[in-house]
Amino acid sequence: MKALKLATRKSRLALWQSEFVASALRQAHAGLEVDLVPMSTRGDEVLDRSLAEIGGKGLFLKELESALLDRRADIAVHSLKDVPAESPAGLVLAAVLPRADWSDLWIDAGGVAPWQMPPGSKVGTSSLRRQSQLLRAWPHLQVVPVRGNVETRLGLLHSGRVDAVILAAAGIDRLDIALSHRRVLGPPEFLPAPGQGVIVIQCREDDGEIMRLLEAVHCPATQQRVSAERGVVAALGGDCRMPLAALAELTDGSLNLRARLASPDGQECLDAMATGSAKEASALGRQVASALLDQGALRLLSHL
Repeated sequence: MKALKLATRKSRLALWQSEFVASALRQAHAGLEVDLVPMSTRGDEVLDRSLAEIGGKGLFLKELESALLDRRADIAVHSLKDVPAESPAGLVLAAVLPRADWSDLWIDAGGVAPWQMPPGSKVGTSSLRRQSQLLRAWPHLQVVPVRGNVETRLGLLHSGRVDAVILAAAGIDRLDIALSHRRVLGPPEFLPAPGQGVIVIQCREDDGEIMRLLEAVHCPATQQRVSAERGVVAALGGDCRMPLAALAELTDGSLNLRARLASPDGQECLDAMATGSAKEASALGRQVASALLDQGALRLLSHL
C-alpha cells in the first residue's frame, strides 16, 4: 500500500494528533504516503448545548466512522476518551499509541488553588466527570458549562467569563500552549476519564493489510491499561456521558485499577479499586464495575 487516507476532525488539537500519527506511520514504513481528510462532526458544530443533551461524545466520531465504512478513508484518529466502549459493526480500534499525561489541569489567571477561590467562583467545564469531582472536593465553587476547542475555553478565562477552567493536560502539552498558572488535579480528589491522554487509530476490521501497518505504532502496555479502564465503562453500559472516572497503573505485569462514579452535584460518590494481572485487564475492569454496582451504581445512573 502506497497511500493511506486518514479521517480527522478539523480542530487544531485533532489535526495535531492526526499529523503525529501520520508522521509515526511514515517513519515506520518507508515510502508510505498518509493524506489527511479533515471532516466536521456534529459534536464540533453544536456548541450551544451540552454533549449529554445532544447524544454524548460519540458525536465526535460518527462522520469519521461513516467515512471508514464508505471507504472514503482508510483510518481515523480519535482521542480514546471520546470513543464509546463498543465500535460500530465492521470497525475496530486497531492501534493504541503510548499514553501521554493523563491528568486534568486547573487553569486560572492568578495561580489561586481551587480551595482558595472565593465562594461562587465560576469554573468552566463541560464534563460531568470533572464537575462531580470538583463539587465533591470544593462545593463552594460554581460550575459553568462550556463547549468548544481548547483555545475557545481558554478564551472564556481570559475574557473573565469564568474564573478558572479544567482541561486535559495532554491537549495543552500537545498544542504547546504556555500557561502562566497550571495546577495538576490528581488523586485522590481527581481521577481522569477512562483512556484520557491516549490516541487511537480505527480502521475496518476486514482490512488486514492496514492492520498490519498499524502494528508498528501500537503500544501493548497502554492497551492493557486502557482495556481495564474501558472494561468498567462497558460493564456499566458503555455511555461516555456518565460521570465515571478510571485510572489503571501498570507495575511489573500487574494492574492497579481505581474507578469512581459520582452524582453531578458531587453529593454521592462511589469508589472501587482492584489489582490483578495485566493479561486479564478487561476482566479486572468488570470486577471493579461489579463493585460499583454493589454500592448502588445503577440507582445513581438512573438519576442522570
